[in-house]
Amino acid sequence: MNKEKKSIGRVLLGTWNTKTIIGIAIGAALFGVLMNFGGIRVFTNTSLTTAMIIDVIVGALFGPLPAALAAMIGNVISDLIGGWGFWFDWSIGNGILGFFVGLLPVYGAKIADGVFEVKHAVIYALTVVLGNLLAFGVITPILTYLFYSHELTITWGQASAAVISNASVQIIIGIPLLFLLAKRNARSSNLTKEEE
Repeated sequence: MNKEKKSIGRVLLGTWNTKTIIGIAIGAALFGVLMNFGGIRVFTNTSLTTAMIIDVIVGALFGPLPAALAAMIGNVISDLIGGWGFWFDWSIGNGILGFFVGLLPVYGAKIADGVFEVKHAVIYALTVVLGNLLAFGVITPILTYLFYSHELTITWGQASAAVISNASVQIIIGIPLLFLLAKRNARSSNLTKEEE
């Protein structure tokens, strides 16, 4: 089967169809709920949370931009559920992180086609750490200062806790999950090929 090669721009935008819209909506809702109820507090307003797996699933299935939107909208939903007010600095930070997590097809990990190897897992782990450092170590503190003029001592503490806890969840749980999703999709596509 000959599949057309996508440009880098199309890969970054991700796959867009009805499934994508539904995936983003469900992903954002789950992210919002899990940010409030699916974690263990590790610092002020910062948790080791299962919500970080949502970026991995949406990114694996639909690409970088859908993962970014699910995480960013999910953070807004989390703020609404938690009653903390809106923290757009953290919402944008989560969106940036979601984008990095969703970069899987850029370096050859095509989960929908059943392709995720050890080299992809290593690149994924490095990308996740880099995405967390950029999102919460750089962007979020800058936006906190610009949007809210807050003193940054607590933000740096929250950012450090977020980088460590998010990366831990996305690597320790995310990598086995990506292997499982790829294996499942490889089996499904083999069945389809045999039926044809």
